[in-house]
Amino acid sequence: MSAQDAIDFVSDNIAEVGTLMRSLSGRYEAIFGNLRAAYGVAFEQADSIADAARDATAIADAATTAIRDHIPNQPGNACTSGCAACCHLYVQVPPGTATVMAQHIAAHFTPADQQALRARLEVAAAAARDAADVTKLRLRCALLGSDNRCTVYEVRPLTCRAFTSRSVARCHDVVFGDVPEGTGVEQNAAHFRIHMEATFALEQAARNRGLPDAQKGLAQALLDEMEASIAAGPERPSSAPRSADG
Repeated sequence: MSAQDAIDFVSDNIAEVGTLMRSLSGRYEAIFGNLRAAYGVAFEQADSIADAARDATAIADAATTAIRDHIPNQPGNACTSGCAACCHLYVQVPPGTATVMAQHIAAHFTPADQQALRARLEVAAAAARDAADVTKLRLRCALLGSDNRCTVYEVRPLTCRAFTSRSVARCHDVVFGDVPEGTGVEQNAAHFRIHMEATFALEQAARNRGLPDAQKGLAQALLDEMEASIAAGPERPSSAPRSADG
């Protein structure tokens, strides 16, 4: 094989692989378009925006599992039970989420625990209202237990589910340390996007139903739902979650 033949062979081989990679890139991007459509169809059929929020979690869980099982070279995840640095960040929730959480709390927390939780939520909501920049607010989540585990893990918000990290030390630096503006914790991009697509779809579903569509701070949203539940009287039976995945 002459040098020119070798050059032609190598160039053609790389060009062929490049074509395949561009094709796969397009198909990979289509995953998220299809996911967005699936969210929309499911949410249209949901009886309430709270049921749509439950469906969002179930679909996101399934999509995350499929990505992890079938797409190679996924980044490692250092997140473990009891690692709670991210539980000191300000969290917003889309429509329906706080309702699901409030129903879970009503069903699983004692009256004394609910009263104590409301007191912690009021502190957190006031801190958010007074903060000049809520993105810089660092406050222990009112739903975090004394063992540093989420007390509502089964129904935790999409924002909390979306967060991943390769390094516990990096999380502590970003949350509790003094890092340069604009830096943060590297996320698993596919995992994060799955949950953000769910968030955007819930906002759209609320608009389609003529409901408020804006995200709200978790503490205030949950307070509002718990107070509304008290005002409405005894808790009505709620729909069962569509997925048992954490």
